[in-house]
Amino acid sequence: MNNASKLVIAGAAAVTAFVFDSSALIVNAQEKPINLKVSLFVPPAHPLVSSAKEWAESLKKASGGTITATTFPAEQLGKAFDQYDMVSNGIADVALVSPGYQPGRFPIINGAQLPFSIANATGGSAAVDDWYRKYAPREMGDTHFCMAFVHDPGTLHSRKKIVLPGDVRGLKVRPAQQAIGELITTLGGTNIQASAPESRDALERGVADAITFPWHSIFLFGIDKVAKYTLDVPLYTTSYTWSFNKATYERASAAQKKVIDEHCNAEWSVKLSHAWTVFEEEGRQKMRKAAGHEIVELTPDQLKQWQDAAAPVRTNWANAVRAKGLDPDAVLAELKQKLLDRKASY
Repeated sequence: MNNASKLVIAGAAAVTAFVFDSSALIVNAQEKPINLKVSLFVPPAHPLVSSAKEWAESLKKASGGTITATTFPAEQLGKAFDQYDMVSNGIADVALVSPGYQPGRFPIINGAQLPFSIANATGGSAAVDDWYRKYAPREMGDTHFCMAFVHDPGTLHSRKKIVLPGDVRGLKVRPAQQAIGELITTLGGTNIQASAPESRDALERGVADAITFPWHSIFLFGIDKVAKYTLDVPLYTTSYTWSFNKATYERASAAQKKVIDEHCNAEWSVKLSHAWTVFEEEGRQKMRKAAGHEIVELTPDQLKQWQDAAAPVRTNWANAVRAKGLDPDAVLAELKQKLLDRKASY
């Protein structure tokens, strides 16, 4: 092949590349821009805030810049208890939802919040997302489900020492979610409703005597200043959903929906929650070194007493799921298998 022929071929290739590149630009130009308002009730320093921004940056890159997002932490768009309704009615396009803040409204996902169920957040998040994906349309049908995840196991932190289930009788406790609230009631305590940002104030003013919370977030929200005792047991996890406004999702183009769907799966549930998982794991060691705190360790017999005390909570959950027309034994068996597969079963 002579040089002239080579130049002709090279030129043709360049023109072809230019045409393809130009076509891509035209396709992107034809996409209607979407700017997502992402609502978070956690403070700016919380690991989920930076993770949400990384998720948004990945969406932007994958969509060729047609999907962007602005993150609003610290309840800027609305209170923690209202996040689901906010994303449902369009105040937010995407929201961090804590279903346990609304007892009785989302009974199925409450199965992932039953005491002594999940051992770790990494496998737990992937398992819960995989399990709940088919049930989300049934009880969260007025939003577009993106993904679900859990935080690393939390426990009971208190102003007075608690060792046995009987020690909860007469105490006012801020529960993290519905299942724990039912456990507190079963043990003779009283539930005090307060979102995470409101919790320190509730304890400081004596409105609450104890709180269920993850290990490191105690410091983030300043609760370590008022709760001096921590029960050393993986008592519970809280399930969260990352939920889309339906209309926002529906107005996306087919290409944009594909990008969103690729950012709404079990892999992303682990990625989104990973920094928070590491953060909470580090809190266990920080708590052990913190001055003025006592870590209350349990004997095997004492731990069994707590597990036995939680049995009625499972019964309550089963009744609520049965009322929804589902077989609770089958639903829970599915979750347990997912957890076993991910090495996250307690």
